[in-house]
Amino acid sequence: MELASEGRAGSGAGEVEVDRLEALLPRYAESGPRYTSYPTAPAWTETYGAEAFREALGGVGSESRGVSLYVHVPFCRSLCHFCACNRVITRDEALPARWLDAIEREVGAVRDAIPREPGAMQLHWGGGTPTHLTPGQIRRLFRSVADAFPLCGDAEVSIEVDPRVTTDAHLEALRECGFRRISLGVQDFDPRVQQAIHRSQPVELTAALTDRARLAGFESVGFDLISGLPFQTEASFERTLATVLALAPDRIALYGYAHVTWVAKQQRGFERHDLPDARMRARLQLLAVRRLLAGGYVHVGMDHFALPADALARAEREGGLRRNFMGYTTQAGAELLGFGPSAISETRDGYAQSLRDLDAWEAAVRERGLATFRGHRLTRDDRERGFVIERVMCHGGVRASDYRARFGEELASRFAPELARLAALEEDGLVVREGDGSFRATPLGRFLLRNVAMIFDAYLPGQRTQGRPLFSRTV
Repeated sequence: MELASEGRAGSGAGEVEVDRLEALLPRYAESGPRYTSYPTAPAWTETYGAEAFREALGGVGSESRGVSLYVHVPFCRSLCHFCACNRVITRDEALPARWLDAIEREVGAVRDAIPREPGAMQLHWGGGTPTHLTPGQIRRLFRSVADAFPLCGDAEVSIEVDPRVTTDAHLEALRECGFRRISLGVQDFDPRVQQAIHRSQPVELTAALTDRARLAGFESVGFDLISGLPFQTEASFERTLATVLALAPDRIALYGYAHVTWVAKQQRGFERHDLPDARMRARLQLLAVRRLLAGGYVHVGMDHFALPADALARAEREGGLRRNFMGYTTQAGAELLGFGPSAISETRDGYAQSLRDLDAWEAAVRERGLATFRGHRLTRDDRERGFVIERVMCHGGVRASDYRARFGEELASRFAPELARLAALEEDGLVVREGDGSFRATPLGRFLLRNVAMIFDAYLPGQRTQGRPLFSRTV
């Protein structure tokens, strides 16, 4: 049955009234952060530079269980028109070679600034397209990172790949290095949608790489999908989801398309290509949730799904789910060290981001080892609000007992104004509140977690007065 003829759709924790959600959209379809950090990047300042980050690195490992490592490989062969990531479109073989030289220096500079030897609990490569690198370059990069930050025996080692450029030789190099989890960029299987986003990727190509990755010994194969792309309809996305279910990836990241034309100018043509409106975007999300849950997946956080035996699903069940710049992760308590242009690090003291431009990043790394251009030192207020926001994004709400155990304060008194503002959301059926301040999102509210989290963001009101767009739409 199609959602249009149903009235309700399963959400994982109950039933969602489709008509009710559509009626609420005009009120809640607004611009807002995705909360991979708090405070979010627009609140960071350029007064925080390389020396401030070097000082913060001195405390890495003193309180955390270990570190997570992220490497940003910015190179792509062609431009996907939906993409707002930091990337360099090139076929120049000299650029990745120069980047490798520079990132080895950056890794060394970060390691030298840390007096301890924290174990690496997680290593993730993203981009761009990490498999733009040759197999030999993959081995070299992995050695340089793992030599500086030895991986724990049970470390999660993962990578994002583009099926269009990933070969058997790439898979062999990745498995040789110890990569256990691989995520395939899919987005959508419909040819018309693929043409609009400038990403032609036949189903057979994705299916073949999925099979080869499993044969190569990868423990987890994931797919990245996007809803809300040009020309997507319920019928076309239904077909994409049916194909995905037939291929049975272990994890699925189902992102809502972020229309941020001030960042990604190539998106400006999408307004001429039947971009789904907020109501259709919501219906596509509802369709996906229902189909994936019926297919045996667990709804994790806001936009991830995993098979019940997957580590991400286990972390959600056991309360260990965390959200950072790599999305949802199982590595609760780990500090994050990011390498490469635009990469972000998260220490116990705050955030630091490197220069985005490849040439500027490379020059800064060669000059001083670090390319930090902005960051933020966390205040107590930041930590308290960040705790609440992360709990909302990962678990759909906050228990007063958890907040009290962490900060020694009562949630109800600390956030009395914010909790009062939840009353309007409760009236709309999005949250359920309790007398001690605890609250949780309803099945309907899970589709609007960003809106719930925004209530606790102290920076957002000022950011909205800046007169320029900063965030994508929540729906």
